[in-house]
Amino acid sequence: MDISTSFAARAYDSARPATRPEPLGDSPTGSLGATAQDFADTLRAGEATALEGLAGRADPHALVQALAETELAVEAAVTVRDRIVEAYQEILRMPV
Repeated sequence: MDISTSFAARAYDSARPATRPEPLGDSPTGSLGATAQDFADTLRAGEATALEGLAGRADPHALVQALAETELAVEAAVTVRDRIVEAYQEILRMPV
């Protein structure tokens, strides 16, 4: 068994890519940025469908579905916001 420094260096170098973190993606925040983008896209699609409905060019079922998706997205965002505020308040209550 060869236990030289060059052997150890080669073994470390070959194992290094396995420990390298995955890239976060296009945005600096990774999946959080993608989630925010999905939220914005859902709101835009709901708004566009609502405008089409007001003009009389949208299917009523599509309008109801778009409004339900928008409502669900807003409720999810409010829930996440409430949890973040709750966690922040809990951190503030911690003794130093």
